[in-house]
Amino acid sequence: MPITLDKKDSASALSDEDEIVQAAAAALRDRRPLKDARLKEAATALQNGEHAAAERLLSAWLERRPDDSRALHLLGEATLKLGRKEEAETLLARCVAAAPDYDAGRFSYASTLYQRNRLDASLAELEKLLAAHRRNILFLDLKSAVLTAMGRHHDSMLCRRELAEAHPNSAELWIKYGKALRSIGERASAVDALRHAIALKPTSGNAWWTLADMKTWCFSDAEISAMESALGKADANDRMYLHFALGRAYGDRENFAKSFDNYARANAMKRLTVTYDADWLSAQIAKVKALFTRDFFETHGGDGHPSPEPIFVVGMQRAGSTLVEQILGSHSAIEATAELPDITLMAEQLAETGSPYPEAIATLDAAALRRLGERYLETTRFRRTRGAPHFVDKNPYNFLHIGLIRLILPNAKIVDVRRHPLACCWSNFCAHFEMGALFAYRFSELGRAYADYADAMAHFDATLPGSVHRLIYEDLIAYPEKEIRRLLEYLGLPFEETCLAFHANARAMNSVSSEQVRRPIYTDALEQWRNYEPWLGPLKSALGRVLEAWR
Repeated sequence: MPITLDKKDSASALSDEDEIVQAAAAALRDRRPLKDARLKEAATALQNGEHAAAERLLSAWLERRPDDSRALHLLGEATLKLGRKEEAETLLARCVAAAPDYDAGRFSYASTLYQRNRLDASLAELEKLLAAHRRNILFLDLKSAVLTAMGRHHDSMLCRRELAEAHPNSAELWIKYGKALRSIGERASAVDALRHAIALKPTSGNAWWTLADMKTWCFSDAEISAMESALGKADANDRMYLHFALGRAYGDRENFAKSFDNYARANAMKRLTVTYDADWLSAQIAKVKALFTRDFFETHGGDGHPSPEPIFVVGMQRAGSTLVEQILGSHSAIEATAELPDITLMAEQLAETGSPYPEAIATLDAAALRRLGERYLETTRFRRTRGAPHFVDKNPYNFLHIGLIRLILPNAKIVDVRRHPLACCWSNFCAHFEMGALFAYRFSELGRAYADYADAMAHFDATLPGSVHRLIYEDLIAYPEKEIRRLLEYLGLPFEETCLAFHANARAMNSVSSEQVRRPIYTDALEQWRNYEPWLGPLKSALGRVLEAWR
């Protein structure tokens, strides 16, 4: 069970309650009747979540009819649900080859390519679909998601604008448009789009929360009253978002008891919607520690690709990694990219080879490790438009894969951004994440996840001394030039004044911290958690010893 969510396909990323989404999905659905009872049985099993049963039925069917596009499509969907993405891609490619005009199959293929981070290929399939169905909401929505993943934030925004203008009464599409505007720094226009969404649907918790999540936004008394009023009329999902937004609003007013109550309600509601097992992360860290010993690295070290280009920024979410990425991306020799999924996907694919991860790494020889390093450099190359000598991969959960990174890219740099456990965990508890951070919604799980992360990093500190640079967020805020110089010295790069003026870097970014890093360094959030300390006892208990020895 990963601690991050997979990329969602377009159909699931849009609300099923939106009538225009229902109409688009219905138009895409294959209405040809399933005449054979066995195929009907397989389709029913898939619909009921019985994915293994559907796979058995469809595999038997395709043995006799290998080019049946409907069966290939259904089997591709079943295989995808079973977590075998590479196999699903192959099946859906066969489906498209067998029936080029089968739009539902091609859309599933494009969605699977997106989930596998084959973004150019996904975009090509979507362009074929859009050539015949220019305004299809599902196709355009997925295209926007693909463009965002490619770092083409302005193009993604144009896609969102087209959708919003074509459907002026859809609050959801205006929220997505507002988020796209925020990602390119168009704050005023983003606010206008979100206000339009609220005017369309005053109970839209997502719209209210997106305003709150802009960090620099401050709600008026009238807006707080409007949100309180909306609570009694909204559905469960909107109420969750409204409680997150009210938590922020009352915190700004220094009514911390009411703020905490709203945050607690929001997180409890969110936790009901996610599947997370805290034992999984602890077990995964135990496997990492067992495999990646000093002897293991002495045997395999240096076998990977020698490139010094990647800089991995890891740590817990909300620890300050976006700020560090923005500072690094302001250096002439470094290009900031995003939270790249490539290492996570590589780990998933290794787990599909027959051995579990990370144990599967032990089966790789020197040539295989070098090929994986080459593959990482190749799959991330399209994100590097400046041609700088180095680039930043800011996926925080790569802390789970430091052993893999060290083996396939032994000369890569790794920066662990760390923040006070209570400050970091509280910042997670105050946020709603569209993807990832499944541990963030319950204090017992949140504290345990931080402790597991710290345990993993302590292991690599002992096993590979000096190979990971630790950057303490609080020190960076207090002594920015000193800490930036230390960081650049570790990277082997000269200090540049532009790193201190990181807020002047106008690059687009798809991060909840995008508003904050467009400001100079500030101290507002450092001690914010102390306002809520009377309620943090369960979090402190879950953190345990790491609370005292977190540096």
